[in-house]
Amino acid sequence: MIPLDLHPDRLFPADPGIRHLARALYATVRDLPIVSPHGHTDPQWYADNARFADPSALFIVPDHYVFRMLYSQGVSLESLGVPRPDGARSERPYDARAIWRLFAQHYPLFRGTPTRLWLDHAFHTVFGIDERLTTESADRYFDRIDACLADAAFLPRALFERFNIEVIATTESPLDPLAHHAKIRRSGWSGRVVTAYRPDPVVDPAFEGFAANVEQLGALTGEDTTSWRGYLNAHRIRRAFFKSMGATSTDHGHPTARTASLDTAECQRLLDRALRGAVTGDEAESFRAQMLTEMARMSVDDGLVMQIHPGSYRNHNPVVFERFGRDKGADIPMRTDYVHALKPLLDSVGNSPDLTLILFTLDETTYARELAPLAGHYPALKLGPPWWFHDSFQGMLRFLEQTIETAGFANTAGFNDDTRAFMSIPARHDVWRRVACRFLATAVSEHRFGEDEAYELAPMLAHDLAKSAYRL
Repeated sequence: MIPLDLHPDRLFPADPGIRHLARALYATVRDLPIVSPHGHTDPQWYADNARFADPSALFIVPDHYVFRMLYSQGVSLESLGVPRPDGARSERPYDARAIWRLFAQHYPLFRGTPTRLWLDHAFHTVFGIDERLTTESADRYFDRIDACLADAAFLPRALFERFNIEVIATTESPLDPLAHHAKIRRSGWSGRVVTAYRPDPVVDPAFEGFAANVEQLGALTGEDTTSWRGYLNAHRIRRAFFKSMGATSTDHGHPTARTASLDTAECQRLLDRALRGAVTGDEAESFRAQMLTEMARMSVDDGLVMQIHPGSYRNHNPVVFERFGRDKGADIPMRTDYVHALKPLLDSVGNSPDLTLILFTLDETTYARELAPLAGHYPALKLGPPWWFHDSFQGMLRFLEQTIETAGFANTAGFNDDTRAFMSIPARHDVWRRVACRFLATAVSEHRFGEDEAYELAPMLAHDLAKSAYRL
């Protein structure tokens, strides 16, 4: 047996003096409640409070961080039980234990990745496993996790409380009736689960079924969504509904950060062409750009915090997309412009104290050159934490080192985990808290600010900034 060693000083500096302060700072934030203001966990988990099916269905099948690595080394998604868009699986019968054994066989692939940190943390702290996952230990792992999942202490609500989650936000389309959120409310459970408004299916002409989606949006709201005015009113109505169900934010996953300020006639023309499926690529981008500006204006009115997650080339692998659909590990970061792209939106509402716009990036070259200067000036802007490919030990350090000296701490939004993988949430927040304390301890050792200030900043980074930025 190879021990599973989670060293108490992991991710802290090697220098003993700095490590001592990092350890002391971490002790003050380690057990703070988790604020998870943006993510993609399934609200049905909390609504139904049913047991998770099996270890593979929990850790492997839904997690693109896991199966994209295995796919890169020739492991088929069919062999990992990944379903097709219609929910069907391949001709191969679903065999949870066989999937787990295959995963264990390839576990060394995750050395050096944040996924390895998250998984080991969950295995050890959630399931009490004290040996490393290997081919030899795979069945013991499977049996231990499967037995735990049958226990009431491992039901979603119990884990929510055990993880000390103060609030978690899920993300839903405007077309979602939010039935699971309603069920949570009716249940009387004290856990706080809120939704977030993600309008991509009805603002992106390239989204599958866009015209039908917009028609459904009209049916839900009683608005004529073939007219520009009715289309915008429909969004306002659905945003108000989401807000009544606890939403404090919207989220926008556009290919770029481009915004626009077009006249009404041009907006109507673009809507007409989009509904006919006749838009060019540039017209589709113009439509999305205008909708970012429109959503920002609506946020000024209704107070919903706005998030922009741009810069991913979605579904880069057409073979995987055709067979398995979206979100299957084939989204790739791109170069992203913010300075020119955001100017129409910022010219319109960037100086408004009533708007909070949280910017994310997959293009780290923009941290010091564009994002930190923008957030360091415009009252509406804050910087979201390292996202997706950069939600890692070194990615977090790069973010802090390149943005704080220009934007300051107060113009950042703390941390959010942005995950579908429920079991990884405590691990992701723990990594952020360790890295933040490392950064603060290093700054104190270099006499950039006082130790007393580091003790003030640590809980802000771990908890307070996210709660405040997302108005939770």
